[in-house]
Amino acid sequence: MNRLLILCTLWLALVSGVARAALPAAELEGLASDDFDARQAAVAGLVARGDEDARRVLQALSEDALMVAGKRLVILAKDGSASDAATGAPLRPAPANPEGVSLNNSLRQTVDGALAGFALLSPDPAARLQAARALQADMGDAAALLPLLDKALKQESDAAIRAVLVPLHAQASLHAEDPALRLQAVKDLSASASPAVKAMLLELLDKQGDTYNEPNEGVRAAAQSAVKAIDARLVWSDMAGRVFTGVSLGSILLLAALGLAITYGVMGVINMAHGELLMVGAYSAYAMQSLFRAQFPEYVDYYLFAAIPVAFGAAALVGMALERLVIRHLYGRPLETLLATWGLSLVLIQAARLLFGAQNVEVANPAWMSGGLQLAENLSLPWNRVMIIAFSGLVLLLVWLMMNKTRLGMFVRAVTQNRPMAGCVGVPTARIDTLAFGIGSGIAGLGGVALSQIANVGPDMGQGYIVDSFMVVVLGGVGQLAGAVWAALGLGVVSKFLEGWVGAVIAKILVLVFIIVFIQKRPQGLFALKGRFVDS
Repeated sequence: MNRLLILCTLWLALVSGVARAALPAAELEGLASDDFDARQAAVAGLVARGDEDARRVLQALSEDALMVAGKRLVILAKDGSASDAATGAPLRPAPANPEGVSLNNSLRQTVDGALAGFALLSPDPAARLQAARALQADMGDAAALLPLLDKALKQESDAAIRAVLVPLHAQASLHAEDPALRLQAVKDLSASASPAVKAMLLELLDKQGDTYNEPNEGVRAAAQSAVKAIDARLVWSDMAGRVFTGVSLGSILLLAALGLAITYGVMGVINMAHGELLMVGAYSAYAMQSLFRAQFPEYVDYYLFAAIPVAFGAAALVGMALERLVIRHLYGRPLETLLATWGLSLVLIQAARLLFGAQNVEVANPAWMSGGLQLAENLSLPWNRVMIIAFSGLVLLLVWLMMNKTRLGMFVRAVTQNRPMAGCVGVPTARIDTLAFGIGSGIAGLGGVALSQIANVGPDMGQGYIVDSFMVVVLGGVGQLAGAVWAALGLGVVSKFLEGWVGAVIAKILVLVFIIVFIQKRPQGLFALKGRFVDS
């Protein structure tokens, strides 16, 4: 029995020793060389093997655990134990004073990419998909990974993983020695819609002196066709991105202009302090964020739900106070009203500086508004802007219901269309003025909450939106919700397209010129008010 046990032990040791001799020492010699080209070749050889022994050595190399002891490469563990790099056999005692194998940035990037590539051979489909996406984000030395990608692609059966592996393999094949492989790689990449892929194909068409980076004329012709095909796809996604950005800008302008449309339509007041009501709403969001962080830190991601009513109430109270104390005494004197509200805007700005400081404050997006919806490689819709568009639509719906389905809305429309007649039939015009100004100011406060999620919050933030708000009101038609919607969204989208073509400054000038010409031809705006007083 003892003899049988001894024989079994010897046989297992022999089998283990054979298994551990999978890496010939000659293949690892380059890693111990002082020549980085030799190390690069050794790493490429390990990647080409694609087995567990190669992964073990590369992992040690990445963790700076691969050492040179005399003429032998050893792996030094964190606990001080050592093993032979070629066989994996433990070394007792551990070599004294081994020297580390250093890596430059390029070689380290190749090693890290190879280690990610080894996960492509994992039996777990989720791990393979994660590894493929990681390589998609950062390929490193693509040519060095070609053998590993070849092996992974041949044995991969999952359609979702193959959809990622095929372009990865094509990217790696762009630098293969065989022109046929490079040509096939270009054809595979021609179906892409990625700016990064386009940049790689353009590199093939670049010249170094009189020599192209890609020496084969057929591959260059295919690359030119592929670039044109990618450009055609990028145009559509780029246009979609500009439309989305323009709609999100238009949503902010709509929230800023809705309240102004109501107050300007009811009272004819040019309220130059309207931008500061946006600022009041934004600082209300900041105050609620600070309160939740201090008192309810576990619910800080929901501070916006508390900030919305607070911002509406705070801005409405400020607006009603302005109307009662100052604006009411200046009705019928537009120049004095303009100057007075401009002075009030300066007072509000200085008050914000005294309360919150002159510097901008941070209003962070909640976790559920972070990130975005990736529709294409160059088209991502940030969740904060998506939510702002949805929020603007909800506010617009509530304003429409108030204006068309409530007694207050009927009174507001009556005063807007014919103030003297509305007063004659018993409408309390003075009270309607105050309520309308409060509601319009509250809506501006809601716009400030939305603006706080995409812009800096500071005392001067409202100054940049007051002119745009008036442009929306004048272009859409005084007191017209439909006109405000079309004008805000139209100005937002047109501005973003013009900025992409001629720059932000020229775009602003062109928009102003267009509005001036339009108002000369149609002074009532897109949608004219209806009523006896207006028609006369």
